Amino acid sequence: MNDHVYIVIPAKDEATRVGRVIQKTRHAGFDNIIIVNDGSSDNTSEIAEQFGTIVLNHPINLGPGAATQTGIEYALMQGAEVIVTLDADEQHSPSDIQQLVETLQKQKVEVVIGSRFLKEDNKIPPSRIFYNKIANVVTYILTGINVTDSQSGMKAMSRRFLLKSKLSFNGFEFCIEIIRNIRLTNSKHTEIPIQVMYSAETLSKGQSFISGVRMLGKLFKIF
Repeated sequence: MNDHVYIVIPAKDEATRVGRVIQKTRHAGFDNIIIVNDGSSDNTSEIAEQFGTIVLNHPINLGPGAATQTGIEYALMQGAEVIVTLDADEQHSPSDIQQLVETLQKQKVEVVIGSRFLKEDNKIPPSRIFYNKIANVVTYILTGINVTDSQSGMKAMSRRFLLKSKLSFNGFEFCIEIIRNIRLTNSKHTEIPIQVMYSAETLSKGQSFISGVRMLGKLFKIF
């Protein structure tokens, strides 16, 4: 049933967590797992290989957007019909993957965004709520599309959509770029609630205020 579903997981210095993410993803019923090791300084790649997953290595750190695109391109070459992205830091729950895929197929949309903010019992730090609200406004200004979680790293996307919407941003800007591509390609999309969990490590790896300002500058300059 899930033979043509591929899971793309960008990873940077996630040796202590990537193994559990792989196990949980397999337990959820998905075996086509692609780990994109984005120039890690630890043994993320070796740990992922021990679990028998496909591991693609960037010799240097290029950024989450570049790592996501690398994984997407490989999955498309393998014949993927649906590609799901999620983070390697255990922020996302692989148990939500099935719902993302089913929504994509049943509602006949091209993109399903997993929204942290549609699930009421998620405990989201105030800083993340603040950053995301700003990003949502910017996303609407730049794309005309209103979403509740423009910075979500957990999405399901169809082969048809991805073949006509290659990512060009290497950094966190790629999340908004995907939404822009939805508009440019006149693709249908929807959002569904997903579970999210934060830890000190997760928060330390996310966007800071400075990186967020830089991201907005890049987006306004190019869009």
